[in-house]
Amino acid sequence: MHVCRTALYTFLALSLALTATAPAQDDGENIKPSWLTEKFARTYTLKIPAPRGQILDRNGEALAVTRVCQNLGISFPTPLDYPDSKASAFAREQIAKVERLTGRKLNISDKSIERFYRNRGILPFDIIQDVSPALQKTLKGELGTGLVLHPVYTRFYPHGTTAAHIIGYATRSGAPPDAPIENNDLIWPDAEGRDGLEATFNEQLTGKPGQMTIRFDANGKKVYEKITVPPTPGCNVITTLDLKVQQLCEKSLSKGAKRGAIVFVDPNNGDILAMASVPTFDPNDFSPSITPERYNQLNNDPSLPMLSRAFRSAYPPGSTWKTYVGIAALESGTIKPDDEFSGPPSLQIGNIVMRNWSKYDAGMLNFAGAMERSCDTWFYQVGIKTGSKPMVEWAQRMGFGVKTGIPLRAEVEGLVTTPELLKKREGRRFTDGDLANFSIGQGYLMVTPLQNAQAMGAVANGGILYQTRLVLQVQSLDEQIVTAYDIRVKDELELKKETFAAVKQGLIDATSGGHGTGGGGAVNNVDVAGKTGTAEWGPKASGRNAAWYAGFAPADNPKYAFAALYESDPHEKRSHGGTVAAPLIGNVLRELFQDEQKTQKQRKRAKPTPTPAAEDEQD
Repeated sequence: MHVCRTALYTFLALSLALTATAPAQDDGENIKPSWLTEKFARTYTLKIPAPRGQILDRNGEALAVTRVCQNLGISFPTPLDYPDSKASAFAREQIAKVERLTGRKLNISDKSIERFYRNRGILPFDIIQDVSPALQKTLKGELGTGLVLHPVYTRFYPHGTTAAHIIGYATRSGAPPDAPIENNDLIWPDAEGRDGLEATFNEQLTGKPGQMTIRFDANGKKVYEKITVPPTPGCNVITTLDLKVQQLCEKSLSKGAKRGAIVFVDPNNGDILAMASVPTFDPNDFSPSITPERYNQLNNDPSLPMLSRAFRSAYPPGSTWKTYVGIAALESGTIKPDDEFSGPPSLQIGNIVMRNWSKYDAGMLNFAGAMERSCDTWFYQVGIKTGSKPMVEWAQRMGFGVKTGIPLRAEVEGLVTTPELLKKREGRRFTDGDLANFSIGQGYLMVTPLQNAQAMGAVANGGILYQTRLVLQVQSLDEQIVTAYDIRVKDELELKKETFAAVKQGLIDATSGGHGTGGGGAVNNVDVAGKTGTAEWGPKASGRNAAWYAGFAPADNPKYAFAALYESDPHEKRSHGGTVAAPLIGNVLRELFQDEQKTQKQRKRAKPTPTPAAEDEQD
């Protein structure tokens, strides 16, 4: 029930405040028509912006709200018959008073004062927005007749930078604040969604404006001001996000990466529980409007804080891709789970020698063993044997190469190069070298962290690819569902039991086995299934890597599917999936499974101590 009450209380607070500030005067019915009333008498019908609906997490925690704030404005006396110089002098007197009371300098030009007075003098000329409670107390009793504190709605993001790339921001819209006033104008600028869910659901979040009537007598003196139609608040947008999980992901990223992303998905229905990206920004900077200085700072920052790396950037997936190559090889019948291939340090493919990340011969390995050791040369052989058709088809069925369909602008598709596309672009077929590269997540492949988490969700649940869901429903103020977004299945992969068992075991061993590189993602008393990956990213000369860790947990009855992406600095030596990406997930999982750790101290099966990824490990 509390989901909508906040908006209701906000609306009532403003209505009461506006009513309290409106003069209780003549209703205006006694104005007699004459040539004077035609010249000076006026009746204005102005709009009151409606409180914007809330954006909430799945548990009703507010992510974006509308609150009432107090602006300090200059109230010009009526009739509005001052020449420009006198209007400026009156305003300057009020500004000087405020500067004495607050100890702060207000930079307001005579030109802006005079233009406002001529065009909108019947309304307060704001000189301080969102006056703090402490300053309100200082000003109390000192306002006189020339200053007024008046309530307005403003957009507020109570958790600051949390989920900023998802929520987006709303900022001031409409005519310039000093444009000539006309009937049906807003008494202050409304907020309009410009990015994220604020933009996508702007129409639903925007309420219906109310109406205020202001009348002036034949002498131009205000005689009547009243709210004649109260505003109707906008609808609330209920997301699938879990604020706790989102905050844990952002905390882990802020400590462990300069640039990167983490996505957590519920593998049982496709709900996005968290989608974090660093660096980030504070959407409060845009409310009610962003300063030019702050905008330029964000826009010119080379680390691109406004870019969500979770769904607006794509990267080569590295060895996390071996999960899906294994599925293609097993499901196509190219290999069986126990088939063994060699794992030499290098392999001659055509006229090129392609190497394993490890310098040591791994011996004969089956699929699970190759996953544990992340043996490149094993996958070169299996990729070539499988061929492009099964690997490309299974990649597409896992949701790669297309947008997931979340309701946010500028989601990227990533890239899965098909034989047809390669023929069109380069006029050739897949070579064995292409297939070898494809099998370890390099070459003509680009995926987003969201796509990787979505695909791992399908692996976790045994083969159902769910449509990722970011919004549960749109809800009216009286808690009626306006729009609901159902769980949707994109594809039923129908994985063989032996395929699922082999892939799951391979992912568990890749994290907790003695040769696994994902030890940083391990959690005591919880089987975590996950695969690291490290891929060259960007121009070769830059020496940058995309480091990954993707998987699900617990391995049995999974609650979470996840993907973490770490963008390295140029020539950063430690930027391997096991070293930097797996710990990002491990930090989150250890918090989430803290209760399980307390209740599962005694386990029937002893679990080997995870081997942390060594500094020279590449995955």
